Formats: sequence, C-alpha cells, structure tokens
Amino acid sequence: MQMITQNKRLLTLLAGGLSLLLLPAVATQLSPEMNWGKEDFIIAGFLIIGTALIVEIALRKFKNQKNKGLLVLAIVFFAILLFMEMAVGLFGSPIAGD
Repeated sequence: MQMITQNKRLLTLLAGGLSLLLLPAVATQLSPEMNWGKEDFIIAGFLIIGTALIVEIALRKFKNQKNKGLLVLAIVFFAILLFMEMAVGLFGSPIAGD
C-alpha cells in the first residue's frame, strides 16, 4: 500500500511540475517578448523532472518530517537558483543564458 502512495506522489510531482511549462507556452503565444524555443522547453522539462525525482528520493529515504521538509525546501531552492542562473546569469557562470 505504501508503494502505491509513493508512486501516486511521484506522478503528482511530475504532472504538477510539468504543468508549469504551460505558463511559458501560453506566454510565448501571447507576447512577442517571451520567445522560448524548443531547447528552452526541453531544458526546463529536464530541470523540473530532475527536481521532482530528487524530491521523491529524499521523501522516500528520510523518515524525520522536519528533515524532509528542510531537504525539500533546499532542493527546490537550488533548482530555482539553477533555473535563474541559466535564464539570466545571476552569478555569471558558464551556464548563464543570454
């Protein structure tokens, strides 16, 4: 029974995360200032899927609720920072966007 619950949670994380890609897809259609290409959607999809999988692994491995919460927050925070760096180059690293 626990495995079914964990698999449902994983599917929810993946579906919820990937549904976030609808926002830039709609914005790209409505605004000429938003110009994501296929490669942008692919990279964002990989980042979202990777984050969801890492969160799921953390939730399955750690038993302490406080540790789970802090770890999930840290993972999501890191993913957001990585996305921002790739998009606009906050830190000027080689992966920074245009």
